[in-house]
Amino acid sequence: MGWFSGNKDTEQDPYLQKRLDMVRIQIAGRDVTDESVLDTMRRVPRHEFVSPRYRNSAYDDSPLPIENDQTISQPYIVGSMTERLKPSKSKIVLEIGTGSGYQTAVLAELFEKVYTVEYFKDLAIQAKRTLERLGYANIVFHIGDGLIVPSDPPDFDAIIVTAAPELFPDSLLRRLRPGGQLVIPVGSYAQTLQVASKDEEGQVSIRSLYGVRFVSLRSDSQ
Repeated sequence: MGWFSGNKDTEQDPYLQKRLDMVRIQIAGRDVTDESVLDTMRRVPRHEFVSPRYRNSAYDDSPLPIENDQTISQPYIVGSMTERLKPSKSKIVLEIGTGSGYQTAVLAELFEKVYTVEYFKDLAIQAKRTLERLGYANIVFHIGDGLIVPSDPPDFDAIIVTAAPELFPDSLLRRLRPGGQLVIPVGSYAQTLQVASKDEEGQVSIRSLYGVRFVSLRSDSQ
C-alpha cells in the first residue's frame, strides 16, 4: 500500500487559555526553547485529538489513552522530541506512529511535508479525518509496518518514532539524509529517548537523553 493524502480546512476551538498555560508551564517552563515549536503548540488544538470523555484533560501534563491500547503522548514529550528534530519549513519529516494525529499536526506546522505511518488502519483513518477537518494539506499517510516504509521518497531530513522498539532500528538510519536527526524511544520496559544525528559525511552519532515510557512499536519485521 502506498501513501494517501489529506486536504485542509480550519476550525476554531474554546481551549485557548488551557493551551497557553500548557505551553508556559509544562513545555517552556521546562527545557524546550525553540520558539517555532512553542508557537506551534500554542496553536494546535490537542483536545481535537482525544475522545470526548478525555477532552477536559487534553492539556494536562500526561499521556492519554486512545483506541487500540495506544496513547497520545504527554505534551512535554511532544515538544521535546519535536525540538530535537531541528524543524524547518524547507525539510521533510517521516513520522512512525501516526496515532491520534496530534504529533503529526505539530510536525505539519513546522515542516514542508510530513510522511506518517500507522500500523492500525482505524487509527490512521481517524487521524486523517481529524487532520483534514483541521485543515492540514501537507501530510501523506501510509498504513502498515513502521519499519517497512515506502521507498518514495528515498530519504528524509528528520525522522521521529512515537513507539518503542526493543532495539535501535538501523534500517531507519539508511533513510536519514546527511545533516538529519532521528528521535526515537528504545527499550522494552526500561526505555530511553535517543537522538541519532548523521553528519554531512554520513557518519552517525547516537545520544541517550532521558527515560521515557512509550507503547511498544508494532512491527512484523522485528
